[in-house]
Amino acid sequence: MSETTTFNAASYTTTGKKRDSVTLPSEVFDGIVNMPVMHQAVKAFLSNQRLGLASTKTRGLVMGGNQKPWKQKGTGRARAGSTRSPVFVGGGTVFGPTPRGYTQAVPRKIRQLARKSALNARAREDALIVIEGLSYETPSTKQLLALVTAIGAAGKKVLLLTDGVKPNVFLSGRNLVDTHVMPYSDVSTYHILWSDVVIIEGEALGAEVESSKREAREESDEGAEVKASAPKRKGSGKAATKAAAKSAKKKEPKAAKKTAKKTVKKKTAKKSAAKKPAAKKKKGK
Repeated sequence: MSETTTFNAASYTTTGKKRDSVTLPSEVFDGIVNMPVMHQAVKAFLSNQRLGLASTKTRGLVMGGNQKPWKQKGTGRARAGSTRSPVFVGGGTVFGPTPRGYTQAVPRKIRQLARKSALNARAREDALIVIEGLSYETPSTKQLLALVTAIGAAGKKVLLLTDGVKPNVFLSGRNLVDTHVMPYSDVSTYHILWSDVVIIEGEALGAEVESSKREAREESDEGAEVKASAPKRKGSGKAATKAAAKSAKKKEPKAAKKTAKKTVKKKTAKKSAAKKPAAKKKKGK
C-alpha cells in the first residue's frame, strides 16, 4: 500500500493579498507523476496541431508533356517520352510530400492520468497557487497584471485556470505574452507543463477555499465590532449644540416680527376707534 500524500498550496485573494494555505483535494493531487504517460499525451497534442497540408505534384499531375520531345532513335540522345519526367526541369517530383493526417488518438483514461500527473508535478514544485473566484465586470489587463505581480509570478509563464468560461478574464489576459487564461475543464497536459506557475480558482477544484472564506467572515465581524465600539467624535456634541442655537436664532426673529405685527395692528385699531366719534360730532354741529 502506497502512502497517500497531501499537498498544501498558497492561497491569495483577488487583489493579491496572501491568505492561509489550502489543502488540495486528494482525488486529484495524490503525488503520482507518470512520465511516460505525460510524454505520450504531449506528443499527441503537438501532432494534432499539425495540418499536414504539404503537397507536391508527381509527373502525372504536371500540365503539358503530352508530345514526345524527339524521336526514339537516331539522335544520339537518351530516349524520352515526356518533358514532364522528373529528370527534366519543370517535371514532376519523385516521392514528394502529399497531404496527410498526423492525428494521434489517446485513450480518455490516459489523457486524464497524464493531466493528473502534470498537476501533481506542479504541486510538488510549489508552483501551484489557489485564488478566489475572479469576477471582472469589464476586461482589465492592468488589474490582472497587478494580481500576477502581487503573487510573485511576474516574468514567468503563468497559466490561469478559471471556474468555467469567463470572457472578461480571458480578454484581460489576452494581451499578456506569458499569461494564458482558460477554463479548468479544458486544460491539457501540454498547457500545464508549458507554464512555470499554475493559478487555479478555488471553486474549480471542486471545493471552495474554506480558509479564505473564514478569514473574510472574521474581517467583516471585526469591522462591525470596530464600528460599534468606536467612540463618538469629539465635535459631535458641540456641532449639535451649534445647530440647535442656529435654529433658535432663526426662529427668534420670526417670533419678534410676529409680535411686532400684532402690536402695530392693535395701535391702528385704537386710533381708528378714537377718530370715528370725533367725525360724528362734526356732522351734528
